[in-house]
Amino acid sequence: MIYIILSICCSVTVAVLLKLAKRYQISVIQAVTVNYFIALSLCFLFFKPDVKLITAAAPWPIYIALATLLPSIFLFLAASVKKLGIVKTDIAQRLSLFIPILAAYFIFKENFNHLKITGLVIGFAAIVLTFFRKSDHQKAESKSLLYPIVVFVGFGVIDVLFKQIALYKELPYTTSLFTIFCLSFIVSLLIVITMVISGKITLQLVNVVCGLILGLFNFGNILFYMKAHKALAHNPSTVFAAMNLGVIIAGTLIGLIVFKEKLSKLNYLGIILAIVAVIFITLSQHVVR
Repeated sequence: MIYIILSICCSVTVAVLLKLAKRYQISVIQAVTVNYFIALSLCFLFFKPDVKLITAAAPWPIYIALATLLPSIFLFLAASVKKLGIVKTDIAQRLSLFIPILAAYFIFKENFNHLKITGLVIGFAAIVLTFFRKSDHQKAESKSLLYPIVVFVGFGVIDVLFKQIALYKELPYTTSLFTIFCLSFIVSLLIVITMVISGKITLQLVNVVCGLILGLFNFGNILFYMKAHKALAHNPSTVFAAMNLGVIIAGTLIGLIVFKEKLSKLNYLGIILAIVAVIFITLSQHVVR
């Protein structure tokens, strides 16, 4: 259980760092670039991937898609945290599990039981209520809903792509992960170089420091999540449920107590329904189809 707690702490810390980025005028794209350099370095150190196994036969289209999506969605994640706060962004990210579940049904032809269908219905209601805003709010705030929506869809698609990588048996998963981090770093670096040349940003040491911290916690989230699955190999749903529920609850508490984020009664109801949805979907994994 200690690995799950550490993974939750790392995940929520990433959101907190992104929340503080605006306050300290951090260039998110620069921090994200350094983050991927740290992640690939730590991946090489801890997982010792065999790069000789990476050939032209590897699933390069999926690698490239992930390398493009990961830094892009990270920027939307940062924007969502900045515009709507940690609470709603964390819930959007966690409820993105609906995308791979729907993919399992429509693409991989997996059978659905009543618990999973119930969880999906409750989850949809949770999404609507969590992001509900009163009609007298400013139009600018309504437009900011684009960010968590992109986070929701983006992380869902990323999860589907990572599942496809996991199904690719010709390469160890950690080797594929290292490759994806390398490509993500290259994509992020190209974006930074383009923005520097165009004069949109200037390179600053503070962004490197922030990226270093971000990379440590981002990789820590992955490392401890994988260790939790290894330690509880016979109870994967326990890891899944504890991780998602833990992030939603911890993110909500930090958002409300530390950053004084404001939520309506309907938003609170949405958070409760999000937790219930995750529980139903997790329980559905144990039901014999």
